[in-house]
Amino acid sequence: MPALEGKSAVVTGASSGIGAATAQALAREGARVVGGARRTDRIATPVTPIELDVTDAKSCESFVKAAVEELSGIDILVNAAGLALGRDLFDASSEEDERVVLETNVNGLIRMTRLCLPHLRDSGHIVNLGSVAGRQAYEKGSLYVTSKFAVRGFTYALREDLLGRPIHITTVDPGLVETDFSRVRFRGDEDIARKVYEGVEAMQPEDIADCVLFAVTRPPHVNVDELVVKALAQSSGGRILRTEN
Repeated sequence: MPALEGKSAVVTGASSGIGAATAQALAREGARVVGGARRTDRIATPVTPIELDVTDAKSCESFVKAAVEELSGIDILVNAAGLALGRDLFDASSEEDERVVLETNVNGLIRMTRLCLPHLRDSGHIVNLGSVAGRQAYEKGSLYVTSKFAVRGFTYALREDLLGRPIHITTVDPGLVETDFSRVRFRGDEDIARKVYEGVEAMQPEDIADCVLFAVTRPPHVNVDELVVKALAQSSGGRILRTEN
């Protein structure tokens, strides 16, 4: 029997990258999965797509209502929606970028957790996608670094608040993963985005989805607090060993 047979899951950011890979991985293990994203046409079956913009409170409320009706409750919530904008020194960054990054990565994650929590069944699991950027700062990434430190802090604070309730909470902190992340960060500049992954064997979204699966399939008495995973050639957010072309 698949490990998640009979379980129901909600995944944000399910149209691409880690969110998409995680939604599919949960479905393969038998879970009924609702995927939330603005681009629902990119969410592949068997995941059920429902439109979601985590930066919009009304969108989140509508999404959760529809997801709960579809699933009749939630066993797993994966907060995978997130982004970065720019690689600039702080004084060259903009307040608009700050608003978008923090609203998506922090406020959106907290908002979705608050809305889903009343519908989370006993032995449920919340998985927050953090980053190695939330563990060790690197230059020209202040807004993104700030957001991921906040995710890590919120995850541990939530663990304290929910202690005694049968709910598991995990943060998964990936390093370099080859997705559309850099394309978004560099505002569609394909050349710059491609160079991020040159000369190194980066992780793939499926590698991180495997980590999520590991966390949510442990015995009920076990909680995986955090998983930190990097490419072998990466020792920190800012240090990557690249081969010469």
